[in-house]
Amino acid sequence: MPTGVALGDPRRLLFDAAERVLLRDGPSALTSRAVTDEADCAKGVLHRHFTDFDAFLAELVLDRIARLDVQAERLRLATGQGDVVDHLTDALDAILDPVALAVVGLVISRDGLRARLRVTRPVGIPLLGDATAVLARHLAAERDLGRLSPGADVDTLAPTLIGAGHLLLADRTGTPPDREALRRVVAGVLAASLD
Repeated sequence: MPTGVALGDPRRLLFDAAERVLLRDGPSALTSRAVTDEADCAKGVLHRHFTDFDAFLAELVLDRIARLDVQAERLRLATGQGDVVDHLTDALDAILDPVALAVVGLVISRDGLRARLRVTRPVGIPLLGDATAVLARHLAAERDLGRLSPGADVDTLAPTLIGAGHLLLADRTGTPPDREALRRVVAGVLAASLD
């Protein structure tokens, strides 16, 4: 890219480029050069906005975690309305989209990145742990309204939903399962807790 050309929001440009590299080539291909090449900008742009590549990767993960707020709000608005299984199926499908799954692969594959994220997320896998908390809050709200059994253990159900959804959706090479397959998983996990 020629010098002097305005980039718009360089952070967003770089995050979007990193997500495309992750989706196309996987976590092992994510380098600062791959990101800046994909963004069609000079490598210095990345280092102007982030102290180093690990800082960039940590911010990329935190950006993806911040997007969970949208799903949390959708679930909050759905609480007490419609079908619990349908709402959770939609939430899991959105939370575990291909980019999020690629970001999870990135976190798992890079010890330094995980260590950096441990400062604010000391337990579990960042992003998956945050998604689990979103589901647990929703499940607790539904339980409080009597839409789940009073003994429903939301602190077990939420990670079970995330884990089962992740296992179902994580294959990058195969044909993704349809919504009904995900719905069956959600219904199976919640079967004993639905009133």
